[in-house]
Amino acid sequence: MSTTTELDPTGTYTFTLTRMPQRSAQVKTVKRLMEMQPEVQKGLSGLARRRAQTDNDPRRRAGRIWIHRKRRTNLVKVDEGASFTLRMTPQILPDVRSVLEFLDVKSG
Repeated sequence: MSTTTELDPTGTYTFTLTRMPQRSAQVKTVKRLMEMQPEVQKGLSGLARRRAQTDNDPRRRAGRIWIHRKRRTNLVKVDEGASFTLRMTPQILPDVRSVLEFLDVKSG
């Protein structure tokens, strides 16, 4: 599909990154869209649960408990050729349209 093709706000699409965005805001948008996949969401939720239970390190600091929080794990990588499948919603349609020039779109 090209950028002139209209996206159905309730369809399922597979996106492939054809070239890397130049601006960091566009890279963040693509990463955020990639993280919306259900299997990635499940992985992120599991890692967040583990971090909260075992990885965060509570310490006493100035008489209070201070929790040294571990950084979040990245499960997706924005690289040329990376693909992801999304179920489109009207809420994410503007984000997809803003980076559509970097994506190849296939229905289904």
